[in-house]
Amino acid sequence: MGERSAADPGTATSNDPLAGIDLAAAAATPGAWLELSVAADHEAVEAVSEILSRAAPGGTSVEPAFELVEDGLAARVDLARPAVVRAHLPILDAAVIRAAVARADRDLGHLQAFGLRPIGDLTAAIVLEADWANAWKAHFPVLRIGRRIVIRPTWRRHRRQPDDIVLALDPGMAFGTGLHPTTRLCLAALESLGDRGLVDHGGADGAPARVLDVGSGSGILSIAAAKLGAREVLAVDVDPIAVEASAANARRNRLSRVIRAREGSAPSGEGPFDVVLANLIASLLITLADGLVADLRPGGTLIGSGIFVTREAGVVEAFGARGLEPVNRSAEGDWVALEMRRPS
Repeated sequence: MGERSAADPGTATSNDPLAGIDLAAAAATPGAWLELSVAADHEAVEAVSEILSRAAPGGTSVEPAFELVEDGLAARVDLARPAVVRAHLPILDAAVIRAAVARADRDLGHLQAFGLRPIGDLTAAIVLEADWANAWKAHFPVLRIGRRIVIRPTWRRHRRQPDDIVLALDPGMAFGTGLHPTTRLCLAALESLGDRGLVDHGGADGAPARVLDVGSGSGILSIAAAKLGAREVLAVDVDPIAVEASAANARRNRLSRVIRAREGSAPSGEGPFDVVLANLIASLLITLADGLVADLRPGGTLIGSGIFVTREAGVVEAFGARGLEPVNRSAEGDWVALEMRRPS
């Protein structure tokens, strides 16, 4: 008992997250992915995301718990309830998948052993691309961020106010819905730049800004920058699924002439930019610091988000060593976003 049969080499034992999953059959199914998920307290989300991202080259997504308000037309994030961190792995090699899941399960066990914040067990399921994309719809309400920015899922209606900047969004299989604090903080910081004229008149010559969005995901930040007046936005991501989502959402918002999406990271090789947006995680911001600063023109602004409060000092130090000066800081719970300026 517990041994895999020769006829079914892709089925895991009953003692791990892959119990009952036939990886061999899934590998033969077009559009099938392995979805890993963990329920975690919001303060543990970054650590859990980092563990799952080691198994999933495309990164992770986070679904915070929320409650519907305004007759179901808007939502409020509930930080007292756990978020769900998800990662999706292409099913190409059963042995590679099994090893990656085992490592993630082991590392999560080590994290759980500290007992610092509640973290659930690792679960796994086979999902199809179309089903996974549609599953987002139940967890994606209309959401207002800051004073003017409204995230409207393409399948929902919104009563537009005179000053609203409405972003029509379908995240598909890419990260970036506006539900996670890191995205909300970045959008609010970007709106603040817009209020100060640093997007529609933020270029070195006083013209609308050129903007770089590193790790664009669904393209949510790129679209916001374009709607705030940027003349040109380059959205880069290492995940081709994210690039496709960014381009598709740019088309939905009739911004294809302003937003260009492609695979890549920092440095982009197309700088300098007036504004650089990097909604990543602290460790990745530090790793990419040289490239991000290289993409930023003197006098330009970098917005870094996805920073857990305990990692803030390290991020400030890394960018300070490269000449950037902190200008503004915003926080939600234990997440921080930083606005940093490169001296002229």
